[in-house]
Amino acid sequence: MSFELFVALRYLFARRRQTFISVISVTSILGVALGVASLIVVLGVMNGFTTDLRDKILGANAHGIVMSADRTGLTDAPHLIDRIRQVDGVRGATPFIYSEVMLSTPHGVKGLVLRGIDPQSAPSVLGILSNMTKGSVADLAPRTGADGVYSGPPGVIIGDELAQRLGVVVGSRVNLLSPAGQKTSAGFAPRIRPFMVVGVFSTGMFEYDSSLGFVSLDAARDVLGLPDGAVSGVELAVTDVYKADQVAERVTRAVGGYPLYTRHWMEMNANLFAALKLEKTAMAVILVLIVLVGSFSIITTLVMLVMEKTRDIAILMSMGATRGMIRRIFMLQGTVIGAIGTGLGYALGLGVAELLKRYQFIKLPHGVYSLDHLPVLLQWPDMLAIGASSMLLCFVATIYPARQAASLEPAEALRYE
Repeated sequence: MSFELFVALRYLFARRRQTFISVISVTSILGVALGVASLIVVLGVMNGFTTDLRDKILGANAHGIVMSADRTGLTDAPHLIDRIRQVDGVRGATPFIYSEVMLSTPHGVKGLVLRGIDPQSAPSVLGILSNMTKGSVADLAPRTGADGVYSGPPGVIIGDELAQRLGVVVGSRVNLLSPAGQKTSAGFAPRIRPFMVVGVFSTGMFEYDSSLGFVSLDAARDVLGLPDGAVSGVELAVTDVYKADQVAERVTRAVGGYPLYTRHWMEMNANLFAALKLEKTAMAVILVLIVLVGSFSIITTLVMLVMEKTRDIAILMSMGATRGMIRRIFMLQGTVIGAIGTGLGYALGLGVAELLKRYQFIKLPHGVYSLDHLPVLLQWPDMLAIGASSMLLCFVATIYPARQAASLEPAEALRYE
C-alpha cells in the first residue's frame, strides 16, 4: 500500500474530533449511491419500454419493405422475391397487399387496415402470425370440399380488441367493403365480399389490435378489384434488426433501384424511437444531478478535513512529504468516497432492478400501456457509463480541495501551534 493511500484511508476511517465531518462523508456516500441506483433502475426501465415497444412493432410489421415509386404496385413479385432472398442478411421475404376497407357485422362497422399476405411465407417474416391467440394463419388458405371445389367464404384474421368491439368470434361471418372496389358507368361502386373470421391475434398495442386485419392475397385482390398477380410490395425480415438499414441498401442494389425502393423499420419509426431516446437522455441528465449533489458533498468534506488537518499536513511536509503527495492523499480520499458510493449504488440499483424483473410488484393500468408491469432491461454499456460518469464526477470534486491542501505553507500553519 502506498504512503498516500495509507494516509487517505487513515483520515477517512479513523475517529475524528469533529463528528460533523464524518456525517458529511456518510451523506456524500449516500448521495452518490442513490444517484447511481436511480440511474440503473430508470435506464433499465427505459430500455425495457423501448425494447418491448420495438418487439411489438416488429411483430406486426416487417423489418423492411420493397415497393415501387410509380404507385402501380408490383407485377413480377415471385422473381423479385427470389432476388431479395439471395441478399446477405435477409432471413425471409413475402409479398403483401396493403389497403383500407370497412368491416361490417350485425353489431357495427369499423375501418380496417387490410393486409393481404401469403399464408405460407408470411409467418417467417411477421412474428405476429406465429403467436396467435385463436386460429392459425394456415386457415387463410382457400378451403375446398371433397370434390375439390372451393367452398365457403375466404378467411380473415383480426385483432382481439376489434373482435370484442364488434362482438365476433372465430367462425363469425363479416363483410369487407372496398369504397373503390369496382368501376361502373356512374363511377366507382363499393365492392362487398363476405368473409369468415378464422383467427384472432393480440399484440398488446391497441392501434394494431383494433384496426388491423389479414386475408390471403387472392381474397385481397378480389375485394379490392386488383388484377391477378398484383401486389403492393414485398416485406422482408433480416437476421439482425439493428443492421436493417445496411441490408436495405443491399436489397435496393439487388432489385435494380428506381422505380423500386426499400424502407426499413428504423426509418419508418424514426420519430417514435427518437422521442424515446430523448426521454431516456433527459432522465439520465436529471438523475446525474443527484450524483452531482453527492460530489459537491465530497468537496465540502475535503475542505473541512483540510481545515481540521492543517497541522498534520504541515508536519508531513516538514518531514519530507512533497506537495504532490499531499495532493494525492486528498484526491485518493475523495475517490475512495466515490468508489464506496458507486459500489453501494450498483448493489442497490441492481437489486431493485432484479426484484422488479422477478416479482413485477409495480403494476401498470391495462389499456393505458402496452404491458401490465414495469419492464426492466439492463444493458452493460449503460452500466459502464453510469459507473464511469459517477467516478469522474467524484474525482473532479477532489481537485480543488486537494490543491488547497498542497498549497499550504508549513511555517505559516505551525506558527501559532
